Amino acid sequence: MSLAVAGLEALGFGFASAQAAPPALSGGAKGKKVVILGAGLAGMTAAYELDKAGYQVQVIEARAFAGGRCQTARRGFKHTDLAGNTQVCDFDEGLYINHGPWRIPYHHRSTLHYTKLFGVQLESFVNDNDAAYVYFEKGKGALAGKPIRKGEIAADARGYAAELLAKCASKGNLDAPLSAEDREKFLAYVVSEGRLDAKDLSYKGTPGRGFAVHPGAGLDPGPGKPSIPFALADVLDSKAWMVLSSVTEYEQQRTMLQPVGGMDQVAKGFERQVGRLIKYSTKVEKISQGPAGVSVSVRDEAGQASVIAADFCICTIPLSVLRTIDMQVAAPFKEAMADVAYAPVNKIGLQMKRRFWEEDHAIYGGHVYTDMPGINSISLPSTGWQGQKGVLLGFYAFGSEAARISALPPKERTAFALAAGQKVFPQYQESFETAFSFCWHLAENNLGGWAEWSPEARAAAYPVLVQGDGRIYLAGEHMSYLGGWQAGAIESAWQQVERLHARVQQAA
Repeated sequence: MSLAVAGLEALGFGFASAQAAPPALSGGAKGKKVVILGAGLAGMTAAYELDKAGYQVQVIEARAFAGGRCQTARRGFKHTDLAGNTQVCDFDEGLYINHGPWRIPYHHRSTLHYTKLFGVQLESFVNDNDAAYVYFEKGKGALAGKPIRKGEIAADARGYAAELLAKCASKGNLDAPLSAEDREKFLAYVVSEGRLDAKDLSYKGTPGRGFAVHPGAGLDPGPGKPSIPFALADVLDSKAWMVLSSVTEYEQQRTMLQPVGGMDQVAKGFERQVGRLIKYSTKVEKISQGPAGVSVSVRDEAGQASVIAADFCICTIPLSVLRTIDMQVAAPFKEAMADVAYAPVNKIGLQMKRRFWEEDHAIYGGHVYTDMPGINSISLPSTGWQGQKGVLLGFYAFGSEAARISALPPKERTAFALAAGQKVFPQYQESFETAFSFCWHLAENNLGGWAEWSPEARAAAYPVLVQGDGRIYLAGEHMSYLGGWQAGAIESAWQQVERLHARVQQAA
């Protein structure tokens, strides 16, 4: 994975932001008008930059609020899905769940450009926590079906692997040829990495995995002995070692960032700048274009139809929705739009009356990784520490499991999440108060969590869509190699406003 990412990075298609700041749109707007479809982060980015450059901008948004997938459910948030389930979030004031994007990598400089510019305060998001549990039911041996501290599994897996490697290297049995000097350096590294006994190169445990009895105050310092390592066979049979690669993907780090008060603070930051340009609760019915401009037929919440004329259109509507709209583009463009799939994605927020994960288990943020179908992970909040109540993420499901869970009514989704969490935390069900679940593939204006490009579609269809059709340009996370990330939406907008602006300047 690291080599693949490095290669994409070298080509400008990596998972880090390719740009740190928006393009400079100099030369004036030449009196041109741009209609932008969708007030998600891509749409509002385009609106902000074009408005700043002097363009006449009109943004059309189907929802009653801006942000697109950048949403946060808090008290009063209402949603009706395509299955007819209506939920009104009734979390306590100040509590919330980010059912859309919920973390920002340090290298997504485009997102961080706007959070700083718009004064959106950030805090740490704990993306990895050695104190959190791993719960695997499908493994074998003594650890199967038991909550185990991630730090214990990490220490033991690393220690035993280091022991085997060290003993092999000390006898000169490695395939790689090493000089005597390099072998000594390598052995020193492996001993340090695995916390091995320097004399017999064995792994016997390490204080880093925790203590069997914690040292304390007083004249008797207490045993202060490291906890006893799990047997190597049990570590391997448990399959819990699989989670040790959970934060080694380039777009995932152990510590990430999140806005204080919810991810929708990013959307609100944009909205403070361009909200005056947005026409809310208005749906697009038809997109037409000709040699001189574009026209977009829309209908507002009162049923009133109208047509918006402009010189250009930047459309940020997800392709899953856009291909259901009458759109005047060339046949190859329509065929390319049909080549991308969208991911079924579910989340559920569970409000607990007591932060038992902190009080009883000393876990402050991070994820509980599990192999329970449909759960994937239980994530603990990285905010409000040592408060009375809290909202944790009860499941984060993808693909077929997400489709299965979304077929359940909200109360049954909640029961499913509670039954799973009870296996890890005995306090789970007795502490539960209320829930809010969201299925992105059942959201009318999304029809999926994010675009999923096959290698074939990325090679053939993606370049067609990036170029646009006539006076219509596409933007959004789907028009980037940062799929599903807010930075992808922002940078795709930067790319298209730069292309549009260059065209205006050239024509002038």
